[in-house]
Order: sequence, then structure tokens, then C-alpha cells
Amino acid sequence: MRQIRTEPLTAAAFAPFGDVLDATGDFRLINAGLCQRHHDRATLDFGAQGRAGISVFKAQPRALPYDFDLIERHPDGSQAFLPMSEHPFLVIVATSPAATPRAFLTNGSQGINLHRGTWHGVLTPLHEPGLFAVVDRIGPTPNLEEHRFPAPYTVLP
Repeated sequence: MRQIRTEPLTAAAFAPFGDVLDATGDFRLINAGLCQRHHDRATLDFGAQGRAGISVFKAQPRALPYDFDLIERHPDGSQAFLPMSEHPFLVIVATSPAATPRAFLTNGSQGINLHRGTWHGVLTPLHEPGLFAVVDRIGPTPNLEEHRFPAPYTVLP
């Protein structure tokens, strides 16, 4: 069986795949000094035939170790996942279907934005309620490619 281990989600490690969305680093104060604005944290990309849409996903929680054999990508647009609860979730990404996937574990206060065309696993919350706001491309053409591995990977903590 093929195994990969989780690693902490950091901006540097995740940069080839997308953006980490969190409230760290530089900010400016707004709302009479009562709110930190961590400005322009992700590059949203929806192509010429798309627009930004906000959806709400409710996914069933999984547990580690976690077996998977499916990755997907969206060739026509980026996709951001913003958890609506403070629970860690698993993010699986790969540079291609031929590459060994990587598994990142969020810290419970991070979201992600996957760059256009990034191969990734399905939404994988580790706790109830599995509720996420998702910002992605809404458009007239299909925007999903899937790949199944011939043998599953197991993600270990």
C-alpha cells in the first residue's frame, strides 16, 4: 500500500498549489481600528467564460488514516475553501496524476485557494459539521477533470 504523511499547511510549502488563507502577517486596521484586514490573500482566476460564485458545501467528515484513489482538477478556474467552523481539514494536492500526492493538515483557522488546474483530493473535513464556503468559477462550460489511481494512497497522521 502506498502511504503519505500529513504535513502542516504553510504558505511556503503550499505555494506550488495555491494560497493559504489566514490572518497572519501584514494587515491594516479598519472599522475604527477594531478589525484587521489581511488584504488580497489569494489570486482568483475564473477564465474568460466564467465569473466568481460563492457556494456552501457540506461534506461528511473522514478520519486518519484516510484512503483515497481519486484526485481532480478544475482547468478553467481557481477554487477557494473557507471553513465555516474552526476545525482542521485535510488538503491533498499533486503536481500531476503521475506525481506522489502531498497531504497538508490545516490548523483550524486556515482556508485555501487552489490555483487553476491544480490536482487535488476531494473536500476532506476531519470534524463535523464539514461546512465550507467555496469561491469558484461559475460558467457555461465543464470545469472538472478526474483521475483515479490504480492503487489507493493512505494518508497517515
